[in-house]
Amino acid sequence: MRRKVAVAALLVAASCALVLALGRGSGPGAALAASHREAPLISLDAPADISDFFMFRSYEPGHEGNVVLIMDTNPGEEPSSGPNYYNFDPNVTYRFRIDNDGDGRPNDVIFEFKFRNEIRGDVTALGLPFTQVAIPPITKLDGAGSEGFGLRQHYSVAMIKGFQRVDLGSDLIAVPSNVGPRTMPNYDALAAQGIYDLGNGVRAFAGQRDDPFYIDLGGLFDTLNLGLSPLPIETNAQDANDGANAFGVDMLSGFNVQEIALEIPASMLTFDGKGADATQVPKIGAVASTYRPLFSSRGQSIGGGYQQVERLANPLVNEAIIGTPDKDAWNAIDDQGGQYGSQENKYLDYYLNPRLALALQLVYGVPAGTTGRTDLRDLLLTYNGTAPYGSYSDLLRLDLHTPPTPLASQKRLGPLAHDADGKATPDAAAWPNGRRPMDDVLDVATRVIGGANYINAHAADGVNVNDKPLPNAFPFEATPWDGRNRIHLNRPLG
Repeated sequence: MRRKVAVAALLVAASCALVLALGRGSGPGAALAASHREAPLISLDAPADISDFFMFRSYEPGHEGNVVLIMDTNPGEEPSSGPNYYNFDPNVTYRFRIDNDGDGRPNDVIFEFKFRNEIRGDVTALGLPFTQVAIPPITKLDGAGSEGFGLRQHYSVAMIKGFQRVDLGSDLIAVPSNVGPRTMPNYDALAAQGIYDLGNGVRAFAGQRDDPFYIDLGGLFDTLNLGLSPLPIETNAQDANDGANAFGVDMLSGFNVQEIALEIPASMLTFDGKGADATQVPKIGAVASTYRPLFSSRGQSIGGGYQQVERLANPLVNEAIIGTPDKDAWNAIDDQGGQYGSQENKYLDYYLNPRLALALQLVYGVPAGTTGRTDLRDLLLTYNGTAPYGSYSDLLRLDLHTPPTPLASQKRLGPLAHDADGKATPDAAAWPNGRRPMDDVLDVATRVIGGANYINAHAADGVNVNDKPLPNAFPFEATPWDGRNRIHLNRPLG
């Protein structure tokens, strides 16, 4: 049987997935993918553009007591774009920010990544024009076998708690872009060298990976033109099949991202310093943020300060909730919590009267909940309390007492999952309880924002699986496509 309307109440605590970016009081706008290029200014700053943020209890065997934080940046990397391949930006500071005391301010524990460039090897010695790769083949990140590594990136990882800063790792080497099999004959082995054990259960990785987001981007950009009328829907059997696309095309296939991944014991995050199953305060919130140096209007550096240029917690709030006039300002908010919402309460109207629901109704002619959405306000934005007395804070929330689901048993639809007969098979470890690469936030959020008609009909973009299988071990995203053999799908996978 179809899922019931009550499911919506469970899901609106999640952020809204992508479908349309709407201005205040406007009609339907352009669709966007994940958080790729979701606001005017960040669309001009790819290295600081966070395409996805994941937070979950590790489902790698033997690591279930740890929490994994992943930030993907630089969306839409065409693997063959040489000779200057993709890197992290040394002028960008990348942070994971954690709230563990329920006040909605993600400053209790902060993990910071910073990068620096090194020009080296045969590029310098031979005067070659390529800035990243050259002869001989690259088989190592350092030492013999790394001579062809012309531009190498080093990075550091630090943890900030209160006024104390602890260096977790320094002079680590980022894994380079996957240029091709002649340049990097065993890329998987090369990438494995970039997984660093920093001690005390902490692991770090920075480098290129396959973009894990799967979506019919072209159809959505064309004003929700997904090829089915009047409403693109999946049958029970199609919707329950997490291994095949029903009718859509994954337009992000063949593209890569830059991944920053950190695995830490849950005890390093919790308020009481206890593990995931033992802590008395199991709910944490988090946001991924990027920063650039702060400059005056005359281009002068202001005291070594930084300005936040993007934040991402629940997926796609900026796309599906916040209107175009306020997207850049919303991205810049770095202290979103506090009683009565601090700076977040400026955007309440977008939650109460969601433009996404209106767009769905206008395009498909299927009634949706377009006004008075106090449920969205209270369950999506209200944090650790009941409006108006709780905090307003868009944080990705994770209940550490919920055990992880092994990858083979994960359900992409999370609370909305069902079998081929329509019988509910929910996955409690899925978004909105944290977020994993497997989770299909687009289909889930589109249905929730649309309401009962969209939930019951299994409204979907028809894309149910990533173009590459996801691994069940750190850093949890697939090997990136190489520049010589990349494939961009142009037809549905069945």
